[in-house]
Amino acid sequence: MKLEEIMSRNLVTIELDDKLAEVKRIFDSAKFHHLLVVDEGELLGVVSDRDLLRAMSPYIGTDVETNRDVATLNKRVHQIATRRPTTLGPEAEVADAIKLFLSANISCIPIVDHANRPIGIVSWRDVLRALAP
Repeated sequence: MKLEEIMSRNLVTIELDDKLAEVKRIFDSAKFHHLLVVDEGELLGVVSDRDLLRAMSPYIGTDVETNRDVATLNKRVHQIATRRPTTLGPEAEVADAIKLFLSANISCIPIVDHANRPIGIVSWRDVLRALAP
């Protein structure tokens, strides 16, 4: 089975200079766990919800939140993004994705065209869904 058959095509992207406040807003309103970082359509990186949680103060949204906590949301995407992520093309097989998930310890694989422009994304959940009986 080819990745183009199981990849998610509804991509949400951000840019390197976007603030973490925007990333948080997207993750708070969405049911996915990865954002693709692009510049002029070219893939530069990935930000996961775990990356965001590590970068922002755990006190945001609590009664003890301070200005310093809120300031963590002013950081920029380029400060937390994983650069040059491992990618595959749409013609790659599900087995190729499984090998990458296991060897690279990653949880998503951006699917790119020949110009390194994202056209989809595959998570380990997508693979499990595709292989489930």
